[in-house]
Amino acid sequence: TAPPPPVVATMVRISVLNDALRSMCNAEKRGKRQVLIRPSSKVVVKFLQVMMKHGYINEFEVVDDHRAQKIVVELNGRLNKCGVISPRYDLSHHDIEEWVGRLLPSRLFGKIVLTTASGIMDHEEARRKRVGGKILGFFY
Repeated sequence: TAPPPPVVATMVRISVLNDALRSMCNAEKRGKRQVLIRPSSKVVVKFLQVMMKHGYINEFEVVDDHRAQKIVVELNGRLNKCGVISPRYDLSHHDIEEWVGRLLPSRLFGKIVLTTASGIMDHEEARRKRVGGKILGFFY
């Protein structure tokens, strides 16, 4: 009898947001001016809008390819590190200060991005609105 055919393992994508932030961080370290992120999602777009609002990236453009869309991000050299917190821990607005101390290098710069009942926002806006939610990631 013939031996069974070899099993080919294919890699699966676990977190679209993690892949996006990782490729942006790597491109920034290499000194690139722009980076292509694929695939896209609504969460990635909202995360990038928060980053753009605080001046860590310039603008970005969503390219519709009739599939999972691509995003071209213009980098400006201000991003030192960004990452995803997995699992997405729950936090109330009382716990925000503790997570800031845990994740960010200083209380003065860097942002933690939360997903709340009133949308995706940074930790300072969540503290002003006094809402908690789940933690998505951080950047500084």
